[in-house]
Amino acid sequence: MIYDSELILNQDGSVYHLNLLPEDIADTIIFVGDQERVPLVSKYFDEIEIKKGKREFITHTGYLRGKRISVVSTGIGTDNIDIVINEIDALFNVDLQTKMLKPEIKYVDIIRIGTSGSVRSDIPVDQIIVSEFAVGFDSLMQFYKKQYTEEEVEIQKIMAQAFADMGMKPYVGKAHTALIEKYAYDLYKGVTVTAPGFYGPQGRKVRTQTTVPQFIELAASLDLVGRHITNLEMETAGIYALSNMFGHRAISINAILASRVNTTFSTQPQDVIERAIRLVLDRF
Repeated sequence: MIYDSELILNQDGSVYHLNLLPEDIADTIIFVGDQERVPLVSKYFDEIEIKKGKREFITHTGYLRGKRISVVSTGIGTDNIDIVINEIDALFNVDLQTKMLKPEIKYVDIIRIGTSGSVRSDIPVDQIIVSEFAVGFDSLMQFYKKQYTEEEVEIQKIMAQAFADMGMKPYVGKAHTALIEKYAYDLYKGVTVTAPGFYGPQGRKVRTQTTVPQFIELAASLDLVGRHITNLEMETAGIYALSNMFGHRAISINAILASRVNTTFSTQPQDVIERAIRLVLDRF
């Protein structure tokens, strides 16, 4: 039995932060960071049956071409991802009335549609890419026991050695192969670095100095078992690692709005985000 203090419910029986009941969520879920992007996705649904929210966590659930689908805003950062994925897993795999695990564990499909900055000159702004792997520079997975594949361990070792001066313990997660084949078979595939912040942790210097002045150059130069770091953002590694741990399937589709190499930013960011949304929904 799961204690009340471990899985907190609202008075109506919904999970604490997402404010959802099990029947409110579909087993294919699109993640967006910004709550204002939720209606940008759900406007394409044929029918919206549920709109719920609490704090930055907004959920719309409906139907598209006869299949049920949800879109959830996660907010920024892997601390929020920790909340969202744990509560989604509970909605499917915990009997919220008895607080007991269900006898049959179910998985969900999680598709992140997010914005990102590229670290390679061959990935210009306005391109859409997919994260085959993601490396977390945050501390989220120091609190969980996750089984790592040999490939993930090798990437983890290279990253830890390359950024040893920062004293970090990076973790690695992988996209689900079936979702790459369905949603991203023709997209540029790479390794995403998930940072615990937007400015210094991603090598930005506005009125500060960073501990790794050549952060972008170093990240772009690494050979990760025949793969390369392609972009920086703030959620994907947490989504992948927790999904791998729970047995859910996840993929992260990245709309490239900034080129950290060319120091440019998209002049049409909303159009790029819209293209990424359409790409995912067309392949759903």
